[in-house]
Amino acid sequence: MQNEKFVIRGVTEDGKKLRPGDWIERISSTLAGFCAQKKLRYCASVQPCIIDGEKCLVVARNLEKIDPIAYDFIMGFARSNQLTIMTDRRQGERALKVE
Repeated sequence: MQNEKFVIRGVTEDGKKLRPGDWIERISSTLAGFCAQKKLRYCASVQPCIIDGEKCLVVARNLEKIDPIAYDFIMGFARSNQLTIMTDRRQGERALKVE
């Protein structure tokens, strides 16, 4: 369970695309920071990605312990907008690396 991750799709349960279309980037960038090379680095527990050509947000379960307020906000946002939430079952190089 500790390594469990969720994929939040940018599509509602009834098949409509959530607007604004950049909500994934907005959420993931709020938890991002800049590294020594002055490049934006996403939080290891919350990252935007593309799965099967669709923008998604991947959220690691460990965020609930690391930053419970952020976890509650993200999951609450997804539920209130009726977004599709599923367990991330990607393996190998395609999987989100959680520290």
